[in-house]
Amino acid sequence: MRPTLRQLEYIVAVAETGRIGVAADRLNVSQPSLSAQLAEVEADLGTTLFLRGRGGAKPTPVGEEVVRRARMILHEMEDLRAVARGGGIFQGRLRLGVLPSIGPYLLPGVVRRLHAEHPDLRLVIREESTHDLEEGLRSGRLDMIISTPEDHMGARAMPLFTEALWAAFALDHPQAEGEAMTLEVLQNETLLTLGRKHRLSHIVEGLALRAGGRVSDEYEGTSLDAIRLMAASGAGVAVLPSVYAATEVRRGTNVGLRKLDHPEAHRDIALMEPMRSEPTRGAAVLAEILQAEAAVILAE
Repeated sequence: MRPTLRQLEYIVAVAETGRIGVAADRLNVSQPSLSAQLAEVEADLGTTLFLRGRGGAKPTPVGEEVVRRARMILHEMEDLRAVARGGGIFQGRLRLGVLPSIGPYLLPGVVRRLHAEHPDLRLVIREESTHDLEEGLRSGRLDMIISTPEDHMGARAMPLFTEALWAAFALDHPQAEGEAMTLEVLQNETLLTLGRKHRLSHIVEGLALRAGGRVSDEYEGTSLDAIRLMAASGAGVAVLPSVYAATEVRRGTNVGLRKLDHPEAHRDIALMEPMRSEPTRGAAVLAEILQAEAAVILAE
């Protein structure tokens, strides 16, 4: 039955290179052979996938959809091969979900160590909101997630670290400099945070209520970088977690950062997996790596 996996590889290669000859070189096949295989697939599907001309090979509208689905099938096959090779603590593949307010700042060092210690591991990382991470873990779309444990009560949680929260002020704000501050400093201030699908937004709402401030209803950030930049412009005060704040301090920030001194000005981060009879060894190993990396970041 057509198309075969090899023919799907041909389709994707042609789409990526835009030229049949270049795709043939990449795949180490002759150009006539690749052209014949594409023609065979098109005949079998009853449609034209590529428009050929002097400018190269360009996917038709139907071809674009076929290319998209071909990529998905090839990725699934890579996963299947990884699982079949199996062995190791992660059974060849790990689909890891992580909060976008954690992933870019915590995971680079973790990924380097995983690749060094488990070179055959196929690691797939998805940055998603708290709400979507919960769905991914329940549905089996994700094997493990890094998130706030109170939002995933049906999962097995391995605590990683606790992050203090920091207030980020525009540099010309009168509170931009100083040591740790109480919530009273935020009275009458407009606080900036992520959208409501994120646990951080609910924490910030609680802090605003206690401080006598308000959460902006005019701007919801999609990333910590976005709300930091808004704070730098004077649009409000951004509330940022420690791992991100530590990263900003190292690279020279455009806001004034002050730690919030309040029992509720923190968030707990944990590694979670579906509840089973016994925790997997892979979760314990990954948790140890994550804890070590977080300790390095937060100590600097």
